[in-house]
Amino acid sequence: MARNSQLKFESWGRYPKLEANLVPLSWTTDFPLPQPPATKILPVGAGRSYGDVCLLEHGTLLKTRGMDRFVHFDPATGILRCEAGVTLAEILDFAVPRGFFLPVTPGTKYVTVGGAIANDIHGKNHHIAGTFGNHVLRFELVRSDGARFECSPTENADWFTATVSGMGLTGLITWAEIRLRPIVSRKIQYKGTKFVGIDEFVALSKASTHTEYTVAWIDCIATGNKFARGIFMQGDHSTQPEPLRRSKEPWLTLPLDVPEFALNKFSIGLFNTLYYNKQLAKEKTGLVDYEPFFYPLDSLLHWNRMYGKSGLLQFQCVLPWEADQQMGITKILKAITASGLASFLAVIKVFGDVPSPGMLSFPAPGITLALDFPIRAEVSFDLLDRLARITQEHRGRMYPAKDARMTADQFQSFYPQWQAFAKYIDPAFDSAFWQRVTARV
Repeated sequence: MARNSQLKFESWGRYPKLEANLVPLSWTTDFPLPQPPATKILPVGAGRSYGDVCLLEHGTLLKTRGMDRFVHFDPATGILRCEAGVTLAEILDFAVPRGFFLPVTPGTKYVTVGGAIANDIHGKNHHIAGTFGNHVLRFELVRSDGARFECSPTENADWFTATVSGMGLTGLITWAEIRLRPIVSRKIQYKGTKFVGIDEFVALSKASTHTEYTVAWIDCIATGNKFARGIFMQGDHSTQPEPLRRSKEPWLTLPLDVPEFALNKFSIGLFNTLYYNKQLAKEKTGLVDYEPFFYPLDSLLHWNRMYGKSGLLQFQCVLPWEADQQMGITKILKAITASGLASFLAVIKVFGDVPSPGMLSFPAPGITLALDFPIRAEVSFDLLDRLARITQEHRGRMYPAKDARMTADQFQSFYPQWQAFAKYIDPAFDSAFWQRVTARV
């Protein structure tokens, strides 16, 4: 495989920026992969992870987007086999007109199947459907020594468990089979409910366990009697049949980086107030298209440019269901308000108890909180470090796919099984994230 000269490469958060060789892969690519002592390698799909889990400084990134073929689809079972570089958007374009939908989807459809498996992504229906890996039936794994074998929950099951949530370190996924779910409409039966405070959010979550999709937007700037206010959003696929069509291509784009001074506590505070009050009544119901329900930001291409050239940091944690768990979430929110930073992309959700198939899968029963912060010198890094310490104190964990700051000590306490996982890492594979979180404490 020919290599390009080293280029600056960044993930969706645009931090850090690291140099690497970029080698495009396609279904015609010759194998085996480069072996040690050659430069270390790492597969990367659409690069929509936020931190450095898809980065490898002075290494070789294997770009899998060229592996984008649909191999087989069975309309009787909904089982789709496709190559690892196919995106969820491309699956939706193929599947929705045929009456099928993704079993689990994150907040963007522009991620690849390989990336979805490697990070064991989750969505608004975790309490019912679990993670993406729960719906992967099998995949092919190629190792740097040329070995290639199929993995499933029953065949090479240990490799299946290590590769689902394995952050691309166990080898290259070439294709995968996933089971889609049937739908008869593009519409979601939606209900939005205003709430104030974590207690009310928890009550709404517990009252909607039979609703397929639940998530909430939360205002992390408001204080006083408005502290932790938000909108709890829930939905189910409509059962009223309608003609099914593929989505239109997005045409709005953010062409330039927004000046960093434009995104501040006051502008975000104004946005949060307007967003909270756009719904006048306590409750709002109706039918909405699945695109704005699942992918509100995908309608604006390159939306990460709104954070400026410095980029953004995302923090996502889950705190377990324990007596002091709500106290931990409250501490995190208060630390954010005290920092002077702000996030308008703040979501909170309850994870269910569906077991995750991956050895390093992030979800666990409890409350998960995800927030984006603009990078503002040391203030942003200090805040993320503080939030990580609170998470550790309350026996939670953070999500590697969203992380750029976790220490080795924190990762190893969040994921004590990391040493068992390390035995499955391909000797030719590495990542900036793995180097950071397995460094000597």
